[in-house]
Amino acid sequence: MSIKASDVKALRDQTGAGMMDCKKALTESGGDIEGAIDYLRKKGQKVAAKRADREANEGVVIAATNGDNTKGIVVSVSCETDFVAKNEDFQTFVRSIANLALENFPADKEALLALPLEDATVADKLIDYTGKIGEKIEVASYETLEGENIASYIHAGFKIGVLVSYKDGGKDGADQFFKGMAMHIAAMSPSILHYNQFEADYIAKETEAYQNQVKIENEERERLGKHLLNVPQYVSQTQLTEEVMNAAADKIKEELKAEGKPEKIWDKILPGKLERFVADNTLLDKEHCLLNQNYALDDSKSVQAAIAEFSEGADVVEFKRVAVG
Repeated sequence: MSIKASDVKALRDQTGAGMMDCKKALTESGGDIEGAIDYLRKKGQKVAAKRADREANEGVVIAATNGDNTKGIVVSVSCETDFVAKNEDFQTFVRSIANLALENFPADKEALLALPLEDATVADKLIDYTGKIGEKIEVASYETLEGENIASYIHAGFKIGVLVSYKDGGKDGADQFFKGMAMHIAAMSPSILHYNQFEADYIAKETEAYQNQVKIENEERERLGKHLLNVPQYVSQTQLTEEVMNAAADKIKEELKAEGKPEKIWDKILPGKLERFVADNTLLDKEHCLLNQNYALDDSKSVQAAIAEFSEGADVVEFKRVAVG
């Protein structure tokens, strides 16, 4: 049968599929628009099945909060190429899913996929989009936060999304300060809030790993004639018990005595030496724990110190970070 160009255009406008795909769909459905849409959807399912084992390491992340900033969502929709991720139509599609999530606040990714989006579910729309562009498209991550105050941030061209639940401490400007905190989280990628969240077995394994890492680096430094790094005895504040700190102080005093430093000035030197001991032996905390990291917007202080300086009653309650890939 003869397919009208106007029908092809109408189907293309409605589905976003390619012109030749629309023409074939109308031919297969005998010119019926609804039948053609169903054909394209099935085609999308076939494409999705063929590409199920493909890597989808690109994508778009959207983080957003509701009107009174008490709820937030962050959703990542993945694709196979950066070309698609940068496509305005794809970004609009991801934002429509994010808006739907923010409006309905589903509990998990499965609930999000089941929500109605236009004339189908989110899951069906992902299949349709796979058929439209020929790449594997899926919701890779979905996270939510609720609290007194939620800040959101999208970083690096929709590659990273962050939510932060916080207490404002009753101080004006908290929204901007904690947006800065969300920027820090995007850049520094902490995995937990505080070192007391580490498991003991994990700390034990990481202690050995960090020690080996520094020893290997020191071999290269020695070859180049550079100053050697201190090999850490510990890697987390949880290991620095009162007994450990007292032993460290005694060792420092022995070193000062051996260097011939007068005992009357030890009290002035000891705090700085102990601070260095703590810094050298909390490498795991600085890498993974938000409150123990150097604050990216002012690396002269820790995140915890920056929050305390902003307001005594301010605090980070929880955070979520989602990245592409």
